This record gives sequence, structure tokens and C-alpha cells, in this order.
Amino acid sequence: MSRATPATRALDAAGVAYRLHQYDYDPDAANIGRHAAAALGVEPARLLKTLMLDLDGKPACAVLPVDQELSLKRFAAALGGKHAAMLPVPQAERITGFRVGGISPFGQKKRVPTLLDASALGFQTILCNGGQRGLQVELDPRELLRALDAQAVEIATQG
Repeated sequence: MSRATPATRALDAAGVAYRLHQYDYDPDAANIGRHAAAALGVEPARLLKTLMLDLDGKPACAVLPVDQELSLKRFAAALGGKHAAMLPVPQAERITGFRVGGISPFGQKKRVPTLLDASALGFQTILCNGGQRGLQVELDPRELLRALDAQAVEIATQG
């Protein structure tokens, strides 16, 4: 597994301190995010998933805990939009340059509006995808906001 991905290169370029964590990715797991959290020994609220959305015809990104669901209504409202929907897998992969299961908020082909669920700010560090399946980066959530010019908003609901 390569440790140099577009995501880690983007973090390096932004001067963000992070730690890498690897685990055995299981595409057949009932819940991939919860499987990753268990494999890494971290609470699911600290492990964040990256979701790609269509917001009024334009791509956008949501980063939220793996044990939560995204509120499409809150997401759209927070970005001043009317309608948000999940992007189809091929479109998400084309826009980001990553394969589903390895989509990182960092190092995407094109920077898109990004929202981080505000619950992440309750942790000293969070983990999110490092740009390939089975690779997570651990970093300060405030550094995620800075590196992505993202906003922290309550966008998650209990999953």
C-alpha cells in the first residue's frame, strides 16, 4: 500500500501534521465505516466518512462520523442550496479521482464546497480517508477546516 496519495500530498503541501493508519479494508463488511473503526480501535464518532453530493447541480462534499447519517436538508441549507442528493458512484469517482471506499476530502481533482459535521470539533484528533481503501489519516479537525476552507456545521443525524 502506498503512503503517498493525492490526499497525503495535499496535506503535506498545506503543512498539516497527520499520522497514517492502515487496516485491512473489507468491501463486504455490513458497514465499512464501523468495520474500519473497529479494525483501528477507535470510536466510530472519531472516524469520519467522506460523501460526495450533488447540490443544485454542482458537486459538494460532506465529512461526518461513520456512525451517523447525513441530513440532506441541513447540508443543502448550510451551503445556501435547495436540493442535495448523493452523487452516483461513477460521478463521485470521476470528480474526486478516488475510488469509492477510498475517497478523501483532501487531494480531490477539484476543490468543492466542503462541510464538516460540527461534532468532530469535540475531539482532539479525528480520522478520515487518506486517499485509498484501508488508509486513514489522523489529524486535528481544525486543520481539516483550514486545509479545505471548510465549515463546521451540524449536518449529521443519528444513524
